[in-house]
Amino acid sequence: MQLSTSAYPDTFARDHLPPFDQWPTLEFTTESVRYAERLNAAVELIDVPVERFGADRVALRTPEGDVWTYGDLQRRANQVAQVLSEDLGLVPGNRVLLRSPNNPWAVACWLGILKAGGIVVTMFSALRAGELAPVVTKAQPTVALVDHRFSKDVVALQAEVAPDLQILRFGGEGDEDLVARTAGKSGEFVAVDTAADDVALFGPTSGSTGVPKITTHFHRDILAIDGTFGQHALRLEADDLVSCTAPLAFTFGLGMLVAFPLRVGAASLLTEAATPAQLAELVADKDVTVLATAPTAFKQILAAGNVGLLRGLRVAVSAGEHIARETWQRLYDELGLRVVDGIGATEMLHIFISAAGDDIRPGATGRAVPGYRATILGRDDQEVPSGVEGRLAVIGPVGCRYLDDDDRQAGYVVNGWNVTGDTFCRDDDGYFYYRSRTDNMIVSSGYNIGGPEVEAAIETHPDVMECAVVAKPDPDRGSTVCAFVVLRDGVTGDRDKVKEIQDHVKGVLAPYKYPRDVRFVASLPRNTSGKLQHFRLREQVQAEATDAREEPS
Repeated sequence: MQLSTSAYPDTFARDHLPPFDQWPTLEFTTESVRYAERLNAAVELIDVPVERFGADRVALRTPEGDVWTYGDLQRRANQVAQVLSEDLGLVPGNRVLLRSPNNPWAVACWLGILKAGGIVVTMFSALRAGELAPVVTKAQPTVALVDHRFSKDVVALQAEVAPDLQILRFGGEGDEDLVARTAGKSGEFVAVDTAADDVALFGPTSGSTGVPKITTHFHRDILAIDGTFGQHALRLEADDLVSCTAPLAFTFGLGMLVAFPLRVGAASLLTEAATPAQLAELVADKDVTVLATAPTAFKQILAAGNVGLLRGLRVAVSAGEHIARETWQRLYDELGLRVVDGIGATEMLHIFISAAGDDIRPGATGRAVPGYRATILGRDDQEVPSGVEGRLAVIGPVGCRYLDDDDRQAGYVVNGWNVTGDTFCRDDDGYFYYRSRTDNMIVSSGYNIGGPEVEAAIETHPDVMECAVVAKPDPDRGSTVCAFVVLRDGVTGDRDKVKEIQDHVKGVLAPYKYPRDVRFVASLPRNTSGKLQHFRLREQVQAEATDAREEPS
């Protein structure tokens, strides 16, 4: 395998890619994922659409009434690129941290970074400084573009681990704000002539260990997710208005709100935060035609009796966790809406197994999206027959390349296959059926939560001796975080202590990771060698959930 000639004087990204013999197999089996050797993804996502659809076409909307056309987005992305290159001295190949909720300036920054030849490292705005620090240490960004409301943790990082990091806030006041600085730029910028296989983004993922992994994705990868799931399953139309609750920091949100709409001349409704009730109202009030969210939101909309507000949807997409067959069926029965289910991974950038329209089989996640092939691997890493459960594995035009992490690379890539950490089985027609996670990941309301990182946060509380965290089945969220906690001698485990520990975790980690169920125990189960037996705690909460379901009403 050989990479193209890079446009990056800063060779950091390529220098820290895994050796070629550890890469997964890459296949470009459909015309829609074959690209020129030289391309810049931002050019394809904004410059080409401006030429095709016109500068006056609406690209971005907000619930507050902001409207950006394709021409507005192009100009502001160019201005961001000018500030990065001319004012901050960005060298192609430098990494740029982007921290913001979903809003138009976040999209302009993301595109501007790529145009300037930067590698974008988008981080979820809810993460705390302690969660950001490992990523910053590993990715070594030179610049941070930060929504002014979320700069505190980045400033703390600058003082602690990144003294040379240049921080530029946007959306605030003052002449030094990025928005003010862009006003003095022409909006004319020639994008860096990147190679298709130059790294465009680092996608951090907590994984199941709580220690961050950083996935690397090329410029062509950003287009490939549209050439696969976007074109073959989602099939957006130019008149669509897309809403997605996932942040741009999650690659699912990046695809749904940026890559897929811009490729076809559609528009995105960018919401910084919305409850399921608010989401349903926005769908109705703003004439949203495509909605992508976690199954939890659909369930809560149904439970609240607000499903009628979704009647204007043409397409609904469920991802982040498996959608229950009952939820899918109710949406179909009440709206005639066939929800598109799917499974993806940060390592794969987006969804690779799905089905849409008449190809949907209720209860099945779907089949391999055109451009991918998938299988089930047994304990011996060999493919197993239909009907046998095992680890889901996939090959396609994108694949796992961890930044400077050979041990984890070897664990994720097996004989060329990307192995996702999910247990599935497959039927004779090639449909895949979800069974469970195979690692310590807790998937709650579509969010991935690493059990060990929650344990580490709880154990920083002064009254905690030790703890263990597992997933607790939940009918609304799929799973919630359940913590078994051993307190220090003399400390009382009561309701006040539960709230104290929960608030402590919220102060250390993103709030969505806090344990909703805290149980005080005298000791934790261990084997004869002293290893903590999480499986026994999982069995306990699973048995409780089963008993609760079977109790007569």
